[in-house]
Amino acid sequence: MEGQSGDITVTSANRKCSAVTGSARKIKDNAADWHNLMMRWEKLNEEGFNVAGNIVNMRLTRSQSDQLLLVDESSSPSSPSSAPSQQTGGAAELQDECCKLQDVVDKMVAVVTKMERLVTSQRGVQDLEEFQFGPEGRKFPLFHSWNTKHFEESSRVLLESFRQELKLKQLILQEVAHTATSDLCMVYLSCWLHQPFTPPQTRLTLEALLLETGHRPL
Repeated sequence: MEGQSGDITVTSANRKCSAVTGSARKIKDNAADWHNLMMRWEKLNEEGFNVAGNIVNMRLTRSQSDQLLLVDESSSPSSPSSAPSQQTGGAAELQDECCKLQDVVDKMVAVVTKMERLVTSQRGVQDLEEFQFGPEGRKFPLFHSWNTKHFEESSRVLLESFRQELKLKQLILQEVAHTATSDLCMVYLSCWLHQPFTPPQTRLTLEALLLETGHRPL
């Protein structure tokens, strides 16, 4: 998922109207929060990819060393070797990288938790609008064309994408350091980088949300 970087701050410079209050104010703030959280996720994804790449390289190197050690032992079983001490050092470094990846995933969990709060907030706005104006909502849109339900549905689409992507990240975290085959390691790295559960449609959903609320010019 790619897109423009940089946090969005809600100021008079990016408001469509001179005074945005009530439900419109809350929805506009939520849209800015969605953007900022997704940019935070992208930074974490890049950081995690670099760490996962280190883990894969170390794991494959260790696997190759183990194979060479077996060959050496079979050809000259009585010869001394420094392999045990090297393996101990390599295991410590591998553990350090795994801890770094765990930290990245923990931060991703925090991002998704904040996204869940945004959906709850958006649902609250919709409930308030239905209480004030009935099930059909207000006659005129708060911004350009979307009704309140559309904002809530878009938020749920975004949340579900990142929930699924987080599950994939957690799976990769559990498996990547225990995988000895290069092909499977490359699959894990590719999945981490390209994020199959957050396709371009996810970015389009965010951009539509930002356009509707005036954070992006039409």
